[in-house]
Amino acid sequence: MTFSLRMIRRLPIALTALRALLAPVVVLLAVSYPNRTLFGICLIAAFLSDIFDGILARRLQVATPNLRRLDSIADSIFYVAATFAVWHLEPSAITAHATGLVILGALEISRYILDIWKFKREASYHMWSSKLWGIALFAGFFSLLALGTADLAVTAAIYLGILADIEGLAISIVLPEWKTDVPTIIHAFRLRTTAYR
Repeated sequence: MTFSLRMIRRLPIALTALRALLAPVVVLLAVSYPNRTLFGICLIAAFLSDIFDGILARRLQVATPNLRRLDSIADSIFYVAATFAVWHLEPSAITAHATGLVILGALEISRYILDIWKFKREASYHMWSSKLWGIALFAGFFSLLALGTADLAVTAAIYLGILADIEGLAISIVLPEWKTDVPTIIHAFRLRTTAYR
């Protein structure tokens, strides 16, 4: 394999790493230099990296379970940083959505605990509902940090997250063993049926 081909095949992991590396940048911006344009650039870069790392991984045939797990971890790291930025700069948006955020946080923690207990590792389902939530998260954070408005996009992000987490919990309960790339609860039931034949 040539050097240039090796470098091309590393693009998906580089895009995933970019998303994780943008997290401390967002935190530093929030603490030291709040700038809506820079927040917008970081959010757009993270969003595009989230789209294209998966597309490139499949095209280059390097979409391994470990890469999929790293993708999920990078998402979490980046959006925890974005949440800190909102908490630091727009605390009224947090208090205005406190109930939904508490439910979402409890579901996220419950999913993590269940997955570690049952599978000894975090889930990486890449559900369709999670992809929809990812779009809503981008829109919600962009609305707050880049535009300075707490509109319907923020509410949608929270409640789509709750729905995605409920589906994720259901999939973890249904699956007899750890799997990656389980698009919906229907697919989880099919996998369970196949496993017990």
